[in-house]
Amino acid sequence: MKFKFDWFMKGMLVAVALAFLWPAPGAQGGFLQPELLNKAGIALVFFLTGLGLPLAALKDGALRWKVHLLIQACTFLISPALGWLLLKTSGGWMSADLQTGFFYLCALPSTVSSSVALTIAARGNVPVAVFNATLSSLLGVVLTPFWMAWQLGSSGSSFAVGPVIIDLLLWLVMPLVLGQLSRPLLGAWAGRHKARLQIVDRLTILTLVYTSFADTVQQGVWSRHGPLILVETVVGSALLFIILLAFTRLLGRWLGLNTEDRIAAVFCGSKKTLASGVPMAHLIFGANPALGLILMPIMIYHPLQLAVGGVLAQRWAARSDQARADA
Repeated sequence: MKFKFDWFMKGMLVAVALAFLWPAPGAQGGFLQPELLNKAGIALVFFLTGLGLPLAALKDGALRWKVHLLIQACTFLISPALGWLLLKTSGGWMSADLQTGFFYLCALPSTVSSSVALTIAARGNVPVAVFNATLSSLLGVVLTPFWMAWQLGSSGSSFAVGPVIIDLLLWLVMPLVLGQLSRPLLGAWAGRHKARLQIVDRLTILTLVYTSFADTVQQGVWSRHGPLILVETVVGSALLFIILLAFTRLLGRWLGLNTEDRIAAVFCGSKKTLASGVPMAHLIFGANPALGLILMPIMIYHPLQLAVGGVLAQRWAARSDQARADA
């Protein structure tokens, strides 16, 4: 499985470039009405997420508690701990908004589609990948806002918990539940039109990326930072990914997991979701003018995890095929 710079990642570059060239429509008060457009987009993304989540598949491989514990601990404990360590060591050279962005990256749940796809390609334990990717998405609805409330509160930033919880319930949890409840009625239809629904989902996320950066540009946030901030983001994202990947592999060996389970653990435990991360950021950070800067780490991390994951999947699949041929 080779890494492809697909239309979605090209679209992210176009959305960011458009925000810098023509920010007015997507900024606060623009004619796109981002205050309403963003909420509607978030609801649509999580409705489609709920519609596509195969909760029935949680039964498969549910008893393999060691690998489940490893993956969820890497996602929601070890990763935030790495984010906290980065905050403690970067205070002198990294802006506060970028620090928040890195911690937000570390607090995000795993992906669903790419984790499962890479596990399939690498000949890993697919039921374990489906179970943990789905469980991670559900846990992230609660744990990601919890970690951000803790981080922002400990840094002295104001964080209105009540309004954020109401927004999360209204625009995230309710559409997610409605999407899941619609599966008996719309599940077969969604399966037949999966490719088209994914295009709608990705276009909605690109719209949210545009409005995020448009407001950041309009508020003059980027004028206060030089090009060095992009280098910091790339280096920080790569460092976090490498450490998290290494932790997951070492802990998998230490727990005595078999090869298939370790493959699933690596791909699920090291991934972070852009698809849920962008809309969730709009609810957690609201009208923060630095939202585009906060989203930079996950936007760098996303193609990085796909590129490295594709190389690893190809290598592990070749080893598996060779072992079977030798046997």
